[in-house]
Amino acid sequence: MALFCSPHPNASPDLPLFARMEFFVGLSPEGLNAVRASAHMEYVNKNDAIFAQGDNANRAFALAAGSVRIIQTGSDGKQAIIRFIAPGDLFGTVPLFTNNKLPADALAAERSLILSWSETDLFELIDRFPSIAVNIIRIIGARLAETQDRVRELATQCADQRIAHAILRLAAQAGHNVNGVTTIGIPLRRKDLAEFSGTTLHTASRTLAAWEKTGLLMSQDQHLTIRDISAIARIADKGGH
Repeated sequence: MALFCSPHPNASPDLPLFARMEFFVGLSPEGLNAVRASAHMEYVNKNDAIFAQGDNANRAFALAAGSVRIIQTGSDGKQAIIRFIAPGDLFGTVPLFTNNKLPADALAAERSLILSWSETDLFELIDRFPSIAVNIIRIIGARLAETQDRVRELATQCADQRIAHAILRLAAQAGHNVNGVTTIGIPLRRKDLAEFSGTTLHTASRTLAAWEKTGLLMSQDQHLTIRDISAIARIADKGGH
């Protein structure tokens, strides 16, 4: 079930917000105004479903504020987080160009502001502003490359390397750096990190506890702060500590 509604006339986000979204990079002011005019917005609370695996895809989504977990369920009923969505990210859009079936659930990790466009409006925007299509191709290409890297890591690397890679990806996606210390701006449970890195909760908990003890990072209130990102990068590259 997709959640969306018409934007409140006094609540439509400013143009700079749209300009920062990966979906609309390089769009002219005219294009950004058209994007904003056709956008629907919805505030969702923590753990609310934005859409469900198997639903028909009929909208494109982007995150304006908050964070979202993309969770896929296998035929055996087991679930895994396959992606985190941070502000500015596009999601739930690829099926509009393929089989129109959403491949995963999207759940709000915290109170979030979701923007969406109907399939009709999206394709009209692409017709008017072809740079949107170029941006979508770049986004899909980057995510495909990341998926290939993650498959290789699962096949060839040990758990601590995969956990380090996951932390580095999240830091690049949603990290805030102050004086060399990076805080990941997405609520992150140890269970989330375990699923995202393809390991067990026990292994992820043990690894994070060891890294906290040696001062590489700190975890508090489901937010991860990286104190030595260079050391995490070395672990990702070679393993161990």
